[in-house]
Amino acid sequence: MAHTQVSSVWAPLRKLLTALALVAGIALWLIAARALWHSSVPGALRLPHLNPAQWFSQSFLRRSASYERFLDVDALLGTVVLLAVLVLYAKRGHTLMRESAAGRIGTGMLLGMLGFGLVWLAEVPFTLAAIWWERRHGVSHQGYLAALAESWAGLGSKFLFVSLALAISMALAGVLRSWWWTVAAPLFVGLALLSSFLSIYLIPATHPLHNPTELADFRALARAEGVSGTRAYVQNVHRFTTAPNAEAVGFGPTRGVIVWDTLLDGRFSRGEIRVVLAHELGHLAHHHTVKRVGWLALFLIPAAALIARLTRKRGGLSQPEAIPVALLVLVVLQVLVLPAQNLVSRREEAEADWASLQTTHDPIAARGLFRELATTSLSDPNPPAWSYLLDADHPTIMQRIAMTEAWQRQKGGK
Repeated sequence: MAHTQVSSVWAPLRKLLTALALVAGIALWLIAARALWHSSVPGALRLPHLNPAQWFSQSFLRRSASYERFLDVDALLGTVVLLAVLVLYAKRGHTLMRESAAGRIGTGMLLGMLGFGLVWLAEVPFTLAAIWWERRHGVSHQGYLAALAESWAGLGSKFLFVSLALAISMALAGVLRSWWWTVAAPLFVGLALLSSFLSIYLIPATHPLHNPTELADFRALARAEGVSGTRAYVQNVHRFTTAPNAEAVGFGPTRGVIVWDTLLDGRFSRGEIRVVLAHELGHLAHHHTVKRVGWLALFLIPAAALIARLTRKRGGLSQPEAIPVALLVLVVLQVLVLPAQNLVSRREEAEADWASLQTTHDPIAARGLFRELATTSLSDPNPPAWSYLLDADHPTIMQRIAMTEAWQRQKGGK
């Protein structure tokens, strides 16, 4: 009788505690998201509407729109096929475990690696189609076999990550059952933070920036943005592409800026290169490399909880039968949050553009850079809304040019 009374009291109390924990978790999530969303770009800044035809020729606008339309459709079709493959694998993949004698965790790891192998095969035709299109337009020099070899090498690194992630998650699920995600998600966030910290050492074909003028400009800009001591590197990519690019990596003592050698091949002026360097230093000055890990945490924690819930019918993530379902849920969630991820990325890129303008005080060079970036990469200056929402992780070229004009107006036209 006493046991029955305790149970009758504990059941609603447990539901109440669970509800309170959920409300507290959502509140903390929103507080963290608001902190990460903060930007130094003035909230009252209004970008002027610009007509692309006043900045680019009609022939370029047609060619760039056609070029990017093909790549957008190719990527969209690739995503549809990828999801279809994973749906079939989620339904039938668990039957393959009957042939395995690798044990519970070993079998789960094998199913995970097989799933990613199928994903790679599904993506191959679309990868080759994109390379064909880029080669046809002179944007890429990469050969098809080289691209497949690079993709296969990337698959190997994914296998290692998936194996480690599944081994950890399944081991935790064996002990914590459906609460494995409360430990696994923070652990994976920690590993992502470590990867970001070490990323400067993981990028191939790089060497320190040696050009005295460019190096002097870089160091002066780093001091101006409060990130003195940042290292500058050049990555050799001219054998594969003509497109220019740069990126900010690491944080703290490992922060650095990687510039593609295609940016330093003489097509861009000193002022334009300074704008790029200041932009990347702006990412570091505003801690974007760390913020990206923060956003990853805000995705991983609820995603892992949802995976734990949706794999219960297969026995939970402790059982190998659940792995194909877990892969499907993870990829579907990644596809669903892609527009939000792009929105965050565009906000960070806009903040880096603003930081560059605040540091270089050179809107003319910035406008020249953005026009050159469009023409050398065949970027559509004003893509359609659906493409912008699904694929654009940077503001459009016209938005970036408009920001230079808004900055100039704010400074009184100087």
